[in-house]
Amino acid sequence: MSGDGLNQERLSGVLLHVTSLPSYGGVGDFGPAAYGFVDFLAAAKQRLWQVLPLSPTGYGNSPYSALSAFAGNPLFISLEKLAQEGWIAWDRIAGLPGHEGPADFDAATRLKLPLVEEAAGNFLDRAPDEKRARFQKFCKDNISWLPDYAMFNVLRRMHGYVSWNEWPAEHALRNHDALTAVLNSHGRELEVEQAVQFFFNEQWCELRGYCAERKIRVLGDVAIFVSYDSADAWTHPEVFELDEERRPLRVSGVPPDYFSKTGQRWGNPLYRWGLLRERGFDWWVARIRRALSLYDSIRLDHFRGFEAYWSIPAEEETAVHGQWVKAPGHELFQRLKEVFGSLPFIAEDLGLITPEVDELREHFGMPGMRILQFGFSDRGSHLYLPHRFVPNTVVYTGTHDNNTTLGWWQHDTSETERANAQTYLQTVEHDGEIVWAMMRTAARSVANLCIFPMQDVLHLGSEARMNTPAAGAGNWTWRYRLDALHPDFATKLASLMEMTDRDGYVAPSSGEAGKPAE
Repeated sequence: MSGDGLNQERLSGVLLHVTSLPSYGGVGDFGPAAYGFVDFLAAAKQRLWQVLPLSPTGYGNSPYSALSAFAGNPLFISLEKLAQEGWIAWDRIAGLPGHEGPADFDAATRLKLPLVEEAAGNFLDRAPDEKRARFQKFCKDNISWLPDYAMFNVLRRMHGYVSWNEWPAEHALRNHDALTAVLNSHGRELEVEQAVQFFFNEQWCELRGYCAERKIRVLGDVAIFVSYDSADAWTHPEVFELDEERRPLRVSGVPPDYFSKTGQRWGNPLYRWGLLRERGFDWWVARIRRALSLYDSIRLDHFRGFEAYWSIPAEEETAVHGQWVKAPGHELFQRLKEVFGSLPFIAEDLGLITPEVDELREHFGMPGMRILQFGFSDRGSHLYLPHRFVPNTVVYTGTHDNNTTLGWWQHDTSETERANAQTYLQTVEHDGEIVWAMMRTAARSVANLCIFPMQDVLHLGSEARMNTPAAGAGNWTWRYRLDALHPDFATKLASLMEMTDRDGYVAPSSGEAGKPAE
């Protein structure tokens, strides 16, 4: 997808992370449920599928707390498809967690992942020449990150899954002889890790192809910062603000504000932007190249950080004593433009945004985001309402970090917000009416991109909320039911797309005088 196409064509899409699919094995994956969801999108005349980061997750199963910015989550690999291809017997995958209920990451990791690895071993032992050649090409094309990620995973398992900075020094500091010894003693495990990543890539590319055949594009997500406990920080410590013992010097977060007197200390290691600039932003070029191999377009999470970021001394327990540090966003995006041409990026520009951040986004033609739920509190919030939009905008009813629209209406709105929303939208006599009123308003807006969380499409309440930021547990587990995709939802949504010119309609060409159009 070109940047121009992303910015100018009227599209509508649905936000649904892969984990939320009702797949077999306890967690959503690239199997039959994913194809059924794509069929639903096509029937509803949705032409965009937004997913959260597809990376392997660490603590809390958050897709924004990844073990690698380059690798794919092995839990997304469908055992059913592996069985169909003959890499594992059907009876081996019987008895796993089923299609219904919340995502069970622990069970999937304990029961499903070993079977994926077993299938990878079978592939290595008996793959035909054509498949083996594809695998070897995948390894060659991804040599910049794949061997290091495989080594990171094997060492992580060897050391009981503790953070890499707690490994023995020879492994934490990447001693050449020590890593060579692991290469010799654990060669099979390393190859299995690479084969698992090949499975991920093959199944995702097949699913993306199915989307493309139905003219559905995939919008991915790239978080600006990486996790400290990641293959990225372990492999490239020079890129990050780490000391000689590889401990963080400064970390990310957001400053204190009206909502939090201590701010938020995220804890991600910060980049050594000076070094990256000297190297032509090579690490970021590699990262975006990998992302563009997975997605048609990319949402840049925490876009503000590309202009300036809140830098907190690592020894501080809160974000109070941080400071703003300028980031080389203009130079970075110019370099990416030189390498990739158009930049099919969406800027997540929520919260307190400065004129400098707006200028950076507009300079490179990136659409910003507007969340309807944010628009009804006071005059200052009206920038989130359609009469203030410009076409180069992505409008959402809500995001993965918000309550569902029904849940927001029932539990999160003040009396003022409820009154303002009804003045702006319509009188709401029954709670369920708010969902379609918000979806209609988003679709009718001038924003070229309109995205609905799947929970809103299904008219679900707070029980279906995906993430509550800063909550200790219970996030990321929502899945829709197997019988949830009722054709009536698709029919109603398709009609709205037709009336708001988001369905991709192309007028028939007029024929010559006296002749019908062909």
